[in-house]
Amino acid sequence: MKSIFTLLFCLFCFAAQAQQLEISGQVVSNKKPVQGASVTLKPIAKEVKTDANGQFSFTGLQKGAYQLEVSFQGTKLLRKSIRLKGEVLKLTLDLEPLKSPGSESSNTPASSESSKQLDEVDITAVNDRAADKLLQVEGTAIYAGKKTEVINMKNINANLATNNARQIYARIAGLNIWEYDGGGLQLGIGGRGLNPSRVSNFNTRQNGYDISADALGYPESYYTPPTEALERIEIVRGAASLQYGTQFGGMINFKLKKGPVDKPFEITSRQTVGSFGFVNTFNSIGGTVKKLNYYAYYQYKKGDSWRPNSHFDQHGAYVHLDYAFSDKFKLTTEFTHMDYLAQQPGGLTDDQFNRDPSISVRARNWFKVNWDLLNVTLDYKISEQTKLNWRSYHLSAGRDALGILTYINRPDPGVGSPRDLMVDKYNNYGSELRLLHQYTLLNAQTSTLLTGVRVYSGLTKRQQGDANTGAGADFNFLTPEPNKSQFRFPGANVAVFAENIFQISDKWSVTPGARFEFISTKSDGYYYKIQRFVEDIRIDEQKKNNRSFVFFGIGTSYKPVPAVEVYANISQNYKSINFNDLRILNENARVDSLLHDEKGYTADMGIRGNLKDWLYYDLSVFYLKYNGRIGSVQKADPNNMLYRLRTNVSDSRNIGFESLVEADFLKLISQGSSKYKLSAYTNFSLIDARYINTQNTAFKDKKVEFVPPMLFRTGLSFGDQRFNLSLQYSYVAKHYSDATNAEITETAVDGAIPSYQVMDFSASYNWKWFTLYGSVNNLLDEKYFTRRADGYPGPGILPSDPRGYYLTLQFKL
Repeated sequence: MKSIFTLLFCLFCFAAQAQQLEISGQVVSNKKPVQGASVTLKPIAKEVKTDANGQFSFTGLQKGAYQLEVSFQGTKLLRKSIRLKGEVLKLTLDLEPLKSPGSESSNTPASSESSKQLDEVDITAVNDRAADKLLQVEGTAIYAGKKTEVINMKNINANLATNNARQIYARIAGLNIWEYDGGGLQLGIGGRGLNPSRVSNFNTRQNGYDISADALGYPESYYTPPTEALERIEIVRGAASLQYGTQFGGMINFKLKKGPVDKPFEITSRQTVGSFGFVNTFNSIGGTVKKLNYYAYYQYKKGDSWRPNSHFDQHGAYVHLDYAFSDKFKLTTEFTHMDYLAQQPGGLTDDQFNRDPSISVRARNWFKVNWDLLNVTLDYKISEQTKLNWRSYHLSAGRDALGILTYINRPDPGVGSPRDLMVDKYNNYGSELRLLHQYTLLNAQTSTLLTGVRVYSGLTKRQQGDANTGAGADFNFLTPEPNKSQFRFPGANVAVFAENIFQISDKWSVTPGARFEFISTKSDGYYYKIQRFVEDIRIDEQKKNNRSFVFFGIGTSYKPVPAVEVYANISQNYKSINFNDLRILNENARVDSLLHDEKGYTADMGIRGNLKDWLYYDLSVFYLKYNGRIGSVQKADPNNMLYRLRTNVSDSRNIGFESLVEADFLKLISQGSSKYKLSAYTNFSLIDARYINTQNTAFKDKKVEFVPPMLFRTGLSFGDQRFNLSLQYSYVAKHYSDATNAEITETAVDGAIPSYQVMDFSASYNWKWFTLYGSVNNLLDEKYFTRRADGYPGPGILPSDPRGYYLTLQFKL
């Protein structure tokens, strides 16, 4: 304990936050907000439209000189030159109306007062909040009336080297987070009572395009962008289904950094060491050369974890190039690579976990991932009111799971006995075309129409069979043809969608939308039916499932004053069954042959806003209806061995309250004059999720699995431009891993997840080109777990990490 306080003292003495800059503000005319004005930032040719409050923002900038141009029909063109020297520059831009119709054009240079070059502006740095929301219109997407959340990474003081989800997503309400991967190799989050497994219930994207294994049949992501490379994380809840597809959870988009616009070259190097042999190196370069902006990173990390049989090595790389041929046309190309090899210590039974969670009873389990992702995006501004975005991507990836995945209460037979090998290869293509047009209705308010088309083709090849009898990472089958199963899963999807923001007045908007989906999923292959006393039987199987449907949604937003918004929406949802639900051989889990797709809807209602820039809040209630929800039910086979049956359990409904409040108390007390920041946030959720409309007493009125009835996270942060100290606390209530709400089982596959609480401390200190970061994760050394697995990386209980120490040195020039 003495060493802990010694480290804390050192970290308090050395702590801080590297800065990225932001330009934001409001466009007004005759003292009234102007919606739909075009605000262009040069020389980088970024453009945004002002929202209903006339507000705009440009984030992720660097120090330097810029020029703003603001144009709007019936007003003179406004030009302003600025030089950023602090963190946030907030402006009020006043447009001057034309004197008379036809006397001037909106494209004509403004009067000398409107277009004069201002002197350089020096702005005192302002520490902005970490949590935010998306604007009504951003790029070629609309979010009016939707529950949206943004994590501004530049304001997060957390353990970024390990992608510590508990800290990074602490301000996102209603998230259940699986913590079983100390190196941050995979992300497991689920919102509002949905399965957290590899973000499978979110439409998961990077810079707007898919990154999951197969968006149709296997929407799990084994690749997560390193948080050290992120500018921000954007989350849209269930109403995202109209624009992004059929996931009940909504959409999560990882927006990566770009190169600085004010210099041709910048280098950032971050070196991290930590407990359990953890080493991470992250190095990036970026800049702008004439019309070309570039950014690239390389990352390598390794670790041994705190349990035996737990080593991993990961490599990651990314390249971004965008070239602005003109103010109207820009072409962007991005390539991502990630691979890792990890030894898995396996799961534990309840008795083993209670006695000693650090043990491992599996020494021959391995996992390998390879991920290559290429994207090309074209942006074209047809006019001041109309934008076109066309993004196309290709994923070539794979994952191999090798080991003993039988019941964890049975010992590994040891070297000489075959292991189970599951091999997946993913080869996917997708293309999405979006057109956004802004127009004026009879009430002179600017409305926005978004239309789009998505075409997708995916192919997953899956093999399963007996493999190498040794203990090492040898991913080879024992037979030329896998002796358990081999399948091809081709899939195709065509979708057409449209949403329109009808701006009824400057305070009230209504946004209806619709989406048409055609989905085709197929399977072609064989599997072996296991026989106990005779030879296994090979069964050839072909399936084809084509379906098409239209679903609808509508949202509304009302702003009684510019700083307050009341919003509500309701949208239909749909989710197709996964390849794992069609065919996989696992002694711990089985699949109902009558399994079918899920349907339902999500409704939100809430109020959000800010109070004089010192307080931000978002309070909401939601209702999520699942018809034929797929879940897990505990069953027993003829030998009385328990297993998990995956089936359409019954209908379910999730009702919840979510809240986030974040405040800067020193800004309140000093009226914004203090150079320090003392902020606190509280994230509180209550969720009641139950199975309904069934007479089966095994799960009638039982709690839905993976749904903690209460989630509470809070934190306190103090600092200025040079140093920062942060303390976070998380509490997650008891919940269950199956629909029958079993408390404990012999195999540990099903059972309760006891309540737990975790505390984290982070600190940073900046001096010129150097920044030192330190963190203590699980400060009080809580013994807990968040997941029971039925297969990889278990099966059984997966213990979460004990107390760990991490130190990062960053150099930026």
